[in-house]
Amino acid sequence: MKGRTTLIVKAKTIVVLAISLAVVSCDKNFLDVKVQGGETITTNPNLAQDLVTGVYSSLLQGDSWGNGDVHGFAFLSATSIASDDADKGSFAADQAATTGQFDTFTLTSTNTFCGTLWSGHYNGIGAANQALKALAVAAIPAATKNQLKGEVRFLRGYFYFNLVRFYGGVPLVMQVPKDAHDANTNPIYQTRADKAVVYDSIVRDLNFAISNLPLRSQSSVGHANKGAAQAMLAKVYMYLEQWDSVMSLTNKVIASGQYQLVTDYSVQFKQAGNNSSESVFELETGKFNNSNFGIANVTASQGPRVGGMGGWNDLGWGFNDPSLSLIGAYEPNDLRKNATIIFIDNSGLHKGTRLWDGFRIPSSDSVQNLFYNYKAYTSSVVPSKETYATPGDKDRPKNIPVLRYADVLLMNAEAAVHTGGDAATPLNLVRVRANLLPKGTVTLADVKQERRVELAMEEDRFWDLVRWGDAPAVLGSLGFVAGKNELLPIPAAQILLSNGKLTQNPGY
Repeated sequence: MKGRTTLIVKAKTIVVLAISLAVVSCDKNFLDVKVQGGETITTNPNLAQDLVTGVYSSLLQGDSWGNGDVHGFAFLSATSIASDDADKGSFAADQAATTGQFDTFTLTSTNTFCGTLWSGHYNGIGAANQALKALAVAAIPAATKNQLKGEVRFLRGYFYFNLVRFYGGVPLVMQVPKDAHDANTNPIYQTRADKAVVYDSIVRDLNFAISNLPLRSQSSVGHANKGAAQAMLAKVYMYLEQWDSVMSLTNKVIASGQYQLVTDYSVQFKQAGNNSSESVFELETGKFNNSNFGIANVTASQGPRVGGMGGWNDLGWGFNDPSLSLIGAYEPNDLRKNATIIFIDNSGLHKGTRLWDGFRIPSSDSVQNLFYNYKAYTSSVVPSKETYATPGDKDRPKNIPVLRYADVLLMNAEAAVHTGGDAATPLNLVRVRANLLPKGTVTLADVKQERRVELAMEEDRFWDLVRWGDAPAVLGSLGFVAGKNELLPIPAAQILLSNGKLTQNPGY
């Protein structure tokens, strides 16, 4: 320990275009891969919708060691394990050269996870650009076309929001290359746009989405909607410290009446809480074609791992373990603590640990680590309290919250602190739900504390520390270097494939 101790794809033809940037792979070179059967908008009027579905599918990439990661193990490493909320877990040598480098801030530009985060997000952007190109000529009603464009631009804005937070300025690719020559010679594919230019593009995409998407109550489950776009843009403006815009957008989400906090905080991380009243946008998973459909390695990588005397059917690999620092951050009686952290029995009495569905995890002499991420757990009971195509699969699908209404309320509170507004009302809604007393005057420190415990293990903490300027003080003893570790290194393979046109981030 370090002391810090839905959209289920059901299109007739699943179209996931892995159109990668030239700088991602010298084999792919942005090849214009033909859709199955050589289909075009003319021969298949449903192709535009299929391509939009493919963009949503891109969110579920989790091939951390290969073709691309957007929300898999690499994403967990760069957002959660890199923060003071979590330790790497497992044992010291396990994945030391991948996730271990995020944990200790010893990243190099050849780290596989840095490369797959880059390629995964650009795969998604390539799919978005293909969908927008098809929509431009699709013979469908204008309102439908603009709504589909709004969904795609919401997703493209989100992909770039992650990229700019991971890497700073990145290539801004807003079109499909004409051909391989264009992909390999056009500077836009091989040079970094300034960070401010990337943010401007994200804002344009999200504003288009806001203007063209319906409210949640008028949208299909799992699809981006107006409230999701408003909340995402508010989050973008929060990183840009444009507090009046954060306040305005979050007020609109709150006033829309489309969202409310669920009574039971823990339900949001179970199947029963999928697409609840608190869900603003989440990643959809489930059963599809008699198999589990979700993000590879998310649940398996974080499940309690056999160790010591062993002998039981372990749940996973034992990574991304809540830290002692996070455990100590909760106030007494905060209901979120036991909904976030699985505590392995270390009493010596061999009582084990009973989870919410009745599943028993053995005591510490049979388990690798002492703490695990409860929010990542999916039921292992047979017959299960949750339903899966293959219940015995350690990597059972799990919806992943990207934006929750509690986050919107806390963004609103933070903006109020900066603008002189009422920060207590939104913040206290979150606190009272957690069984805590409301606060009177609310300070920025109060908002920071509440964001930590409310959103713990939900991939926000590291980026929050960076945007607040708190990362050097909080993470410095763990190896964080100011002026370097705020960003990931640009993958060395991308620099090589760009013939040196991509520049490296400072310190790498």
